[in-house]
Amino acid sequence: MELYEAMSTLRAVRRLRPDPIPEDVINRVFTAATWAPSGGNQQSWRIVAVHDSDTRKALEDLYRPLWENYVRQAEQRLVGMPTDAAEKITRALAAGTYLSHHLHEVPVIAVFCFNPDNMSITDAGLGRPSVVGGGSVYPAVQNLLLACRNEGLGCVLTTLLCLEEAAVRELLEIPENWYTGAHVPIGYPVGAGHGPISRYSVEQMVSWDRFEQ
Repeated sequence: MELYEAMSTLRAVRRLRPDPIPEDVINRVFTAATWAPSGGNQQSWRIVAVHDSDTRKALEDLYRPLWENYVRQAEQRLVGMPTDAAEKITRALAAGTYLSHHLHEVPVIAVFCFNPDNMSITDAGLGRPSVVGGGSVYPAVQNLLLACRNEGLGCVLTTLLCLEEAAVRELLEIPENWYTGAHVPIGYPVGAGHGPISRYSVEQMVSWDRFEQ
């Protein structure tokens, strides 16, 4: 599909059907991920494509308590919020809860792993949270998300399972020096799936020459 249309309609789709994804389709999606740029073109990331039903169930068992805790915190923030904003968040939470109960049914969960030994993480010693290393991983995630959009697949970038990284590494037999950065459930949408998105305007997000609030 047209690139700008794909980018402007790439929603977080959390209600996914258990229908299998044809091999040629999922291979195109993974191929798109490999085209992403990375620092030094090292491609210091890998995907573990979780397809086995027992492994998906094990990931769900780890994921659901994390999501339930997230919901409890989010619901506290809804108090006093304008109705329209509260309703939007409530719908997103409901979709997330659906995913937390159906993650074991999702046909493929793409677990993105990375190896920091092969990354030039230039902000590692700046006394703040480091983000530069993610620049060698998340372009591949975005390529995968856009490819899913093009193929009519629903998908969503999740990171809660990073809180259970030790258990995930053991479950997926991720070797030493490799870690997890994203978990992307992929499947055909239950409903409409993707559609127009809501974001801040360019005027709110971009300033010229100097940072402006």
